[in-house]
Amino acid sequence: MLRSQNEPKLKWEHYMQCDGSPDPSVPQEINTFMSLWQESKNDDIEFVIEKGNQVLNLIEKLDFLLLDTPPNELMEDTIVQYQESILALQCLLHQKYNEATEHLLKKANTYADSDSGNMEVVIKDKNVTFCIWANLKKNPRYSTKVTLFQMSSVFVHPLATTDVAVRILHTHYDHVSPLRHIPTLHLKVETPESKPELTVFYDMKEEEEEKEGEQKCGEDSYLVIEKEFGGRKVLQLTTDEKEEEIFDENVVDLHQFTPVGGVYHIDALKLPPQAKQIKGWTMVELLDVGLETYPYPPASEETEDSTYPCIGVTLRLLDSVIFFEEPVVARWDSAGEQWRTDGISDMKYKMKEKQISFEMDAFYTIALIQDAHLHMPYQSWELRPNGTDELLFTVVTAFAEVQMQIKGNQCMLSSITVEGCEQLSHLTGRWTSPIDLTVALKRAGVNIFPSDYSHKYVCVNKKTPLAEVTAYEQLALVASAFAFSWSKWNLASGQDQVVFKVSEHLKTEAVKDEDWSLYMFSGQRAQRLKISETSEAFSDDLEENTEFHSTLVHMIKDFASEEAIEKVKKASCLFIDAVYQLLIATRVLTYS
Repeated sequence: MLRSQNEPKLKWEHYMQCDGSPDPSVPQEINTFMSLWQESKNDDIEFVIEKGNQVLNLIEKLDFLLLDTPPNELMEDTIVQYQESILALQCLLHQKYNEATEHLLKKANTYADSDSGNMEVVIKDKNVTFCIWANLKKNPRYSTKVTLFQMSSVFVHPLATTDVAVRILHTHYDHVSPLRHIPTLHLKVETPESKPELTVFYDMKEEEEEKEGEQKCGEDSYLVIEKEFGGRKVLQLTTDEKEEEIFDENVVDLHQFTPVGGVYHIDALKLPPQAKQIKGWTMVELLDVGLETYPYPPASEETEDSTYPCIGVTLRLLDSVIFFEEPVVARWDSAGEQWRTDGISDMKYKMKEKQISFEMDAFYTIALIQDAHLHMPYQSWELRPNGTDELLFTVVTAFAEVQMQIKGNQCMLSSITVEGCEQLSHLTGRWTSPIDLTVALKRAGVNIFPSDYSHKYVCVNKKTPLAEVTAYEQLALVASAFAFSWSKWNLASGQDQVVFKVSEHLKTEAVKDEDWSLYMFSGQRAQRLKISETSEAFSDDLEENTEFHSTLVHMIKDFASEEAIEKVKKASCLFIDAVYQLLIATRVLTYS
């Protein structure tokens, strides 16, 4: 598989950079990098933000290796190594932000605002927004509403006379939610040569149970079956259907929902002793306790009858993400390691202003949650070649029209149109790999990439893996000279057949309606249908003067021009692989 060649390529690119950064796939290098930063005494917030961008780049490289490597090539120890490195880097980065916060608070009086007398610091970077306010004056008559950057937090009167600071650390990434499960697959059984080949890869988590003589389905277990049908192989990935269900209505199901726009760490902190000028001397009390949180409501004063006002928060949402519906505000429960919706109340969302306000009964880490399947099922899709090893892939959903350009082994977002207006201009026009594009779109709130659990939350047009996966392979092989599109008859053709529209396309303009033909494919047999898209009923009758073929490629060649056939023969294997990756990622034949 072409993607398996990416790791040595990435290693070579890293070697040629010569920038001193470690190779995250090498444990010795990444451990040395973390140890050196751990021992560093530079707690300057600007330095931490700059160093944090380097850490984020290392995490992205490890994520890319986990996503890009074929499942049957990922060894269990490699997955454990990469994910442990990711978690260690995430933990170290947040620790450094805490140390930088403590460093700032120790000299809070040097950042005192001339009007209010309190500390107010706002630092905005491409990956993080750091806001901190410290109550230096402790004036009970001072307004309890503090505005930082485009964020407003309303603090209640009990905090007006206390040594307290409030930090809003908005990370534009999510290092709080659990890492996704990576199936650890291993060659298990191979049948004798006299029988059809059946190779099974299974989750290594089940190996110990199987040795006891009993096949058990472990949590999040995966199964990949590779079958050979007449020389053609198809991979089937299945998950354990008996996965534990979530019964608590306040717990966010991360298979159905996803955080969008990063994470807001909203913390009340104890203000450390400040330096004082006494007879020409600068004196400060030193406490070796680290960054301390300020309990709210105060535990020592809390009684059964006492109630404390809620904390009001107003957040300005990022312009780099889209919320197609009113988001759900959730708080992180570190004990249960889950997002929860209780403790949040009085939520108000202003879509045009991109602003959300709510109240919470304590200081929490907050995320805005959106349904991960808003765009599924799709309304239509189209693949249209528009140059040599180049095509336009369009997916139309209920909320948006997404156009992606593929050229060679690269792809880019051409446009996202929502209600006639183009969105996410910061993502358009940037060439990248198919995997990086899918990650960027998901992060921006445009998820058109089904997961292993999506079929539980979306009404899908179920197809057999043989028909669906083989069709994606065949479409990618001839996509350099033929256009393909969604057909309503795909819903009526049954699970064993896929139906789509096909047209030879050697020009750049859109395909005319009369140029489309209907094709049906089962993975083992392809045929051209007699009906059209406007027919009154579905029929699998063969078009006159046509015949069955074993592959879609041979079927299309019967009607293709010499120029189109030559263009297909000259198509780059990297281009074919890129088209296949996006087709298998969007699964347009099942989720349309």
